[in-house]
Amino acid sequence: MQQYRETSPHDPAHQWLLLETLHVVSQTRFIPHLKVHDLMLHLAWRTRDWAEVGGQTLRLLLVPLGHLTGRLPLGNSGRSDINPFKPMPLRRDLSDVIAQARQAIASAEQCCP
Repeated sequence: MQQYRETSPHDPAHQWLLLETLHVVSQTRFIPHLKVHDLMLHLAWRTRDWAEVGGQTLRLLLVPLGHLTGRLPLGNSGRSDINPFKPMPLRRDLSDVIAQARQAIASAEQCCP
């Protein structure tokens, strides 16, 4: 989220890309997932994208339900133009980063029980 906060407010396309990436990475953890949708809502409001404002408002309401039921559409970008229930394949670059992080965690656990 730090990288998102450091981006220029004059580059909303880059900000959306960062938020979509954050959404994919954080969507299995309740509070980070909720925070990303909140940031998406604020960006949509700032850019006056009313369809996105509506979509993000709906998603903020769906986040608790998704976590309670365990029905999280993994890989979904979190944007309003994507069905909120549709899983999506991970982008290759995200898949690699996640695999590296999991490997580092596994190595640390083996190293120091």
